[in-house]
Amino acid sequence: MKIRKAVITAAGPDQRHIPLQAVTSDSGQPETALHVLLSEVISAGVQEIAVIVAAGDSKAYARAAGALVDQVTFIEQLEPLGYGDAILKASDFIKGEPFLLLVSDHLYISSQESTCVKQLLEAAEKAECAVSAVQATHESKLPLYGAVGGRKVPQATGLYEVETILEKPSPTLAEQHLTVPGLRAAQYLCFFGMHVLTPQFVEELKSSHSVTESLRALAKSERYLAYEVEGRRFNLEESNGLLIAQLALALNGTQRDEVLTSLVELLATTR
Repeated sequence: MKIRKAVITAAGPDQRHIPLQAVTSDSGQPETALHVLLSEVISAGVQEIAVIVAAGDSKAYARAAGALVDQVTFIEQLEPLGYGDAILKASDFIKGEPFLLLVSDHLYISSQESTCVKQLLEAAEKAECAVSAVQATHESKLPLYGAVGGRKVPQATGLYEVETILEKPSPTLAEQHLTVPGLRAAQYLCFFGMHVLTPQFVEELKSSHSVTESLRALAKSERYLAYEVEGRRFNLEESNGLLIAQLALALNGTQRDEVLTSLVELLATTR
C-alpha cells in the first residue's frame, strides 16, 4: 500500500487562523506553521496534498504555503459543518485511495532520524492497513484528544490492534476502557493528529458523518492499528501552544546553543 495523497483539515472556526501564524523553523528561517507541516508531509514522499479551508480562506492559505503552493489543492468548506464534513469535501480528491489525514493545528518533532509523518507512513505501508498515530499522554490532557484502547501486536514495537475508541474521555472512562498494558500509570494512547486511512473509512464517514464512529466501524470491518510514534506532537491550540512549539523547534534546530543561552539569561533575570 503506497500513500500518495494527504488531506489536511484547517476549516474549524477555532482552528482556521492557527496555521497562518509565523514561526521560526528548525533551520532558523521564518515560515508559517502551515509551511512547516507541508514540508514534513512532502519530505515523507506524499505527492499530492489537499487542504480543507473555511469559505474565503484559500488566498490566505495559498500565501502561507509559500513555495510549496503548487503541490497543494485548496478546497473550501462553505459551511462550518464539522470535522467529518470537512474530510468528505476531499472525497473527489482522494478518489478511492488510501490517504494521510492530518490536522493543521499540530506541529511535530521526531526523536529519531525519520520524521513523525515518515514513521507513520512506513508503519502503514508495511502493515498494509489503516494506522493512526498515537502518543502516550497523561490523563490531564484527555479532554483535548481522542484515545484508543487495544492490545500489543506480537513482535512489533509500538503497534497496537485497536479495540476501543473514545472521544475526549474522562479519566474514569479511560481507566475503565482504555488501559493498555505496558504504559505508565495515568497514561493513555491518545491520537497524535495524523492517520493513514483506507477508502472504507470514507464510506463509513458518508453514512455517519462522525469521525469517531467511522473509526469504530473501521476497526470492526478491517484491520486497524495504532502506532506509537517516536516523537512529540505540539498542539498549537493549547494555552501557550504556539510558544511551546516554537521553543521546541528552536531547541531542535541549528540555533540551539544561541536559544539556550538566551533562555538561561531570561530565567536569570525574570522574577
